[in-house]
Amino acid sequence: MQLSAAPYEERLTAPRTWWLISFLVGVSLALVLLPFGTLPMLGGLAGGTAVAAVAASSYGSVRIRVVGDHLIAGEARIPVAALGEAEVLDAEEARAWRTYKADPRAFMLLRAYIPTALRVEVTDPQDPTPYLYLSTREPERLAAALTAAKAA
Repeated sequence: MQLSAAPYEERLTAPRTWWLISFLVGVSLALVLLPFGTLPMLGGLAGGTAVAAVAASSYGSVRIRVVGDHLIAGEARIPVAALGEAEVLDAEEARAWRTYKADPRAFMLLRAYIPTALRVEVTDPQDPTPYLYLSTREPERLAAALTAAKAA
């Protein structure tokens, strides 16, 4: 597999406030276990924080990549040849496409904490998916990488 002219990679990480919330979950569990002593309280702090941090990290570990002639978005792997026009969505338009304009057949890699997105039409007649909705912090760069991969 050869690399495209403009490779693209982005990790959709969870926002910083989620890490604070993870710590607060640990503090809450520590307070619940406080009547049982210091050792259970410290275990609750460490365990609660660790479990909440793992949950936040796993949700925020999704990647979007353009590698060779494929777009890899989360677990989906789509040939660039099966993709049509890419539309950059600002915050307002992205909100519209994930609510009242959304098609239930669409593939949506949605992260509500990322305001911008890219909508890419699927042109493969065998695929019932009408479009891909990809939450991304850099939609212009992703669109450019898809265009470059199609040209290559």
